Amino acid sequence: MAIRDLRPTSAGELFIGGAARRGTVDSRRLPLYAAGEIDVPFVISGQDEVISRDTLWEKHSHPTHELLWNQRGASSAAIGMRVWTITPTVGLWIPAGIPHSGWTPTGTWHRAAQFSIHAVPSISDDPVAVDITPLLGLLLGRLNTDGLTADSRAKTEAIVLDLIAPAQHELFLQIPESSLLAPIVAAVRADPAETTTLATWATRLGVSTRTLTRAFRFETGLGFSQWLATARVQHAVSMLTRGDEIDEVAACVGYHSVSAFSTAFRRIVGMSPGRFRAQ
Repeated sequence: MAIRDLRPTSAGELFIGGAARRGTVDSRRLPLYAAGEIDVPFVISGQDEVISRDTLWEKHSHPTHELLWNQRGASSAAIGMRVWTITPTVGLWIPAGIPHSGWTPTGTWHRAAQFSIHAVPSISDDPVAVDITPLLGLLLGRLNTDGLTADSRAKTEAIVLDLIAPAQHELFLQIPESSLLAPIVAAVRADPAETTTLATWATRLGVSTRTLTRAFRFETGLGFSQWLATARVQHAVSMLTRGDEIDEVAACVGYHSVSAFSTAFRRIVGMSPGRFRAQ
């Protein structure tokens, strides 16, 4: 069979299910800044917004370090060919100057904080997940309120900087770039319950299972089954964050039992789906 090139051609195509290609999307364009290109007058500056329409943030970069998280809902950020999931408990630290795009569904309470590169060293040279603990969330929220004295702001900022650290678990999906794997990627991301086996895919694509296994390992660092589990869990996180029931989520992402789903979820996220949903 002839396989057309299904590799992503735009920021929107990197996000699960092709949602960013719908006609009701609010597409936002922001500048591409180099790290430190603008000298900002703050140490930490916060913003928040309740998103009223599905929103695609076109590729952009900041002169500051950025921390993204949500007060409510799950969103995504794409950096290169990695798609990260952002929730109320797991944020994403993006060092200054790194281009990224984003996808924020309707109803998400989106939050972000910018950090001056002259006052705050990056916690990592690369984008990295950050645990948004209740204390950290409260302190970041305090910085976004009016009436703080200079002394109170400085003390709050110092505690925030002491608390921010890379998370032990992070949820991102490396999207293969080769045309060989593109049909598999497109099918799984359109429907996480996709059950086509690697052997069947090999037959369809006219290659051996060994070739596909090597390709997945080379492009993503994971075997096919691990990559598939991560794609499913990433979708499950979005469903759990909006309050869907665990058994419904398990079925929607291709698991025949809640226990099998829970095992995969715990291995990737570091906690059970029940605990994650409660948080």
